[in-house]
Amino acid sequence: MSKKDKQTDLLRMNAEARLANAQASIGSARPVEELLHELQVHQIELEMQNDELRRTRIDLEEAHDRYVDLYEFAPVAYLTLSHDAHITAINLTGAALLGEDRKKLLRRSFARIVAPEDQESWQHYFKQAINHDDTQIGEMTLLRNAGTRFNVRLDSRLILADTAASELRVTLTDITEQKHLDHVLLDQNIDLAKARSVADKANLAKSNFISSMSHELRTPLNAILGFAQLLVSGSSPLTVSQSERLDQILKAGWHLLKLINEVLDLAAIESGKLSLSLEPVLLVDVMCECQTMIEAQAQQRGIGINFMPFDATWYVYADQTRVKQALVNLLSNAIKYNRSNGTVEVSCTGSPERVRIRIKDSGAGLSADKLAQLFQPFNRLGQERGNEEGTGIGLVVTKQLVELMGGTIGVASSVGVGSEFWIELRRCSAPQSGTSTSTSTSTSTSTSTSTSTSTSTSTASHTLLYVEDNPANLMLVEHILEAHSHLRMLSARDGTLGVALARAHLPDVILMDINLPGISGTEAMTILRADPATRHIPIIALSANAMLQDIEAGLEAGFCRYLTKPIRLDEFINALNDVLKPSGVGSVNTKGTGKHHDR
Repeated sequence: MSKKDKQTDLLRMNAEARLANAQASIGSARPVEELLHELQVHQIELEMQNDELRRTRIDLEEAHDRYVDLYEFAPVAYLTLSHDAHITAINLTGAALLGEDRKKLLRRSFARIVAPEDQESWQHYFKQAINHDDTQIGEMTLLRNAGTRFNVRLDSRLILADTAASELRVTLTDITEQKHLDHVLLDQNIDLAKARSVADKANLAKSNFISSMSHELRTPLNAILGFAQLLVSGSSPLTVSQSERLDQILKAGWHLLKLINEVLDLAAIESGKLSLSLEPVLLVDVMCECQTMIEAQAQQRGIGINFMPFDATWYVYADQTRVKQALVNLLSNAIKYNRSNGTVEVSCTGSPERVRIRIKDSGAGLSADKLAQLFQPFNRLGQERGNEEGTGIGLVVTKQLVELMGGTIGVASSVGVGSEFWIELRRCSAPQSGTSTSTSTSTSTSTSTSTSTSTSTSTASHTLLYVEDNPANLMLVEHILEAHSHLRMLSARDGTLGVALARAHLPDVILMDINLPGISGTEAMTILRADPATRHIPIIALSANAMLQDIEAGLEAGFCRYLTKPIRLDEFINALNDVLKPSGVGSVNTKGTGKHHDR
């Protein structure tokens, strides 16, 4: 019996009871007025019950309408499958998705709308869904009545009935567009991977080409600059015209070397092979070094440099060598492109997070058009027609170095007034006690500022073996050592002969070229390190291979120093003096603990 029938019977029983009471009341001679009043009350009660029934019916109709909206017009397809996978109910959205009239879909086997290639997947999916009461998820291809194919995601749940067979409630979501986008994205990723591979190969080819060209250019430059330095420092006096000519040779040679170094730096940065040693660096130390390195250039050109005072306890998070390189480049530009008797002002300001270093000059300034082209490689902004030498790479390298250290660089300029370049670096706390703040010099690209050319402090005679296949380089080192009578030179034209001479003569130091006929200089060094009779001999690499990875690989392999060509006389002699000191001979670590190179 339904709930409504029960309510009707209850009302009838109450009415009959009240009628009996009324008749009893009449029998007891109740007043007519009282009976009429009670009948009116009962009538009002019936009207109130009718109103309540009407409101209930309206609520039911509204609830039914909401159900129809939610179910029939849902954004996904709802359907019910019987225990044998036939459709027993489906909403309008599902019928539209399948492209068929709803009545024709009812009692149809779901397998009939599954694409042939997914039939096996469907059977497995349905078996799992009908035998487990947890949600089952799957994807497959379905067929519309018109024959078109589309992809759906299935979410199903088993419904257990007490009196009837179990049913499966299924939600179908059209994922055709998503699958298409996935395929497009996959194709794009494949294309990107191919493009990245091509770019990587191009970068590698470019790096190899630049490295090879650097080697080929450094080899003749070594002879040009080496012999020119010997002539300048020689005992025979030079005429004024000879001195002027030699100055031009040296000036052009060092400028070409600077161009080669900057191209190598740029190539290393662009290929991602530049290694940085980021750590807390005391800013005042860097600024003092920069001031020392730049003062001679400023004095030569009559430019006044003013380093403004700042907090000497500030630390920045940077690579000490690279931040010095960036600042020296900016200072050098401020001097070169200044007016006669101009000024350069250097100042530092700080916040809790950053430190800004400003370099302000009194030069000609830059227009807005030139400022927009400032950091373009090989663009000298018209200065190539002027008297100042340059490469157009320095600012590009500086910008990228600063950004690799997590900093920023900027410039403000006014024509006729001057320019102000600034770099900002991350500020940090001082290193903990016992932590070194020095940066490994194995990544240095700056020029050593040492000017000492003194010979070894020892008066004893030393033997130097130079393994080199280039006759001009052999002659250059031989001429350099002529002024140092305490050094006797042996030479070998290949690595195999070099190993044999080292074992026979046990020299005090070995200069080793890397690119040798037969075995390489690195292989020759490895052989000597493995021999107990020669493992103590310090071996200095002297090579035209000047890429950072070449230098780091050489130091890691075991060279105690790594000098690059062209030779700088003072650095070359200082390196020999260091390894020939009484404490150095015979005690050089085979892994190159005295890491150093000059480029």
